[in-house]
Amino acid sequence: MDLVLSAADYYFFTPYVYPSTWPEDEIFRQTISLLIVTNLGAYILYFVFATLSYYVVYDHSLMKHPQFLENQVYREIKYTVQSLPWMSIPTVGLFLLELKGYSKLYEDIGEFPFGWFQIIFSVISFLFFTDMLIYWIHRGLHHRLLYKRIHKPHHVWKIPTPFASHAFHPLDGFLQGLPYHLYPFIFPLHKVVYLGLYVLVNIWTISIHDGDFRVPQLLRPFINGSAHHTDHHVFFEYNYGQYFTLWDRIGGSFKYPSSFEGTGPLSYVKKMGKKGNSHAENGCKNERLFSGEPTKTE
Repeated sequence: MDLVLSAADYYFFTPYVYPSTWPEDEIFRQTISLLIVTNLGAYILYFVFATLSYYVVYDHSLMKHPQFLENQVYREIKYTVQSLPWMSIPTVGLFLLELKGYSKLYEDIGEFPFGWFQIIFSVISFLFFTDMLIYWIHRGLHHRLLYKRIHKPHHVWKIPTPFASHAFHPLDGFLQGLPYHLYPFIFPLHKVVYLGLYVLVNIWTISIHDGDFRVPQLLRPFINGSAHHTDHHVFFEYNYGQYFTLWDRIGGSFKYPSSFEGTGPLSYVKKMGKKGNSHAENGCKNERLFSGEPTKTE
């Protein structure tokens, strides 16, 4: 994050905002600057990529599903806009620790004997490390003592849109993002790679809420995509993973996506349209399948 802050200081804060007598490395100034940069960056990432996903990828016929809420998109955006600033406060605390040199972030590839191989390995290990921690954090948030207080607001969206991707209770959002910040305190990671991964994981978070249930056949056993995560929203106790299905399989919480079997929410909407008037007679039975009825975790 020091790369971003240095650029912000050089091009904006120092010449236009702060007095020239205020040192750039003063902690109070750094805190204010990081809060601005972190929130601005989060909003830009969210609105740019969620909007692109919503208009280019998302299948809007899902909005006809009986579990799609009235004014849901507006509510998803409103909840996100209100939550992101609160999520940023503890996040900025971690960024400050990075700025003060407590992490293992580095700039010079030559600092390590394996060079580019080290960078490639760090990307792979970052994905597996964060996927493991997010799985257990996410699963823990489904415990009955935490679910109603922290995680349930995200499950209001039974049939999510890309705008639901960051619509979390602030503590929930911070906890599920914590593994991304912990990694560079434990393992070496190049600063530019860290920034790139931070952007990519936010885009991935949007993608698993985008309603595009297509996954190449070869990758279906391994990749936790939108089809898997939509079933998590619907059935609550399955598919907690972020990128991969590995930890769901190990933890016994893997569920083969209903969308791959032709019984998912999109298939239901299409059948509902074909049935026309006859849907009124059979709707109650079908609706229960995706009713999101409370389980013991709620």
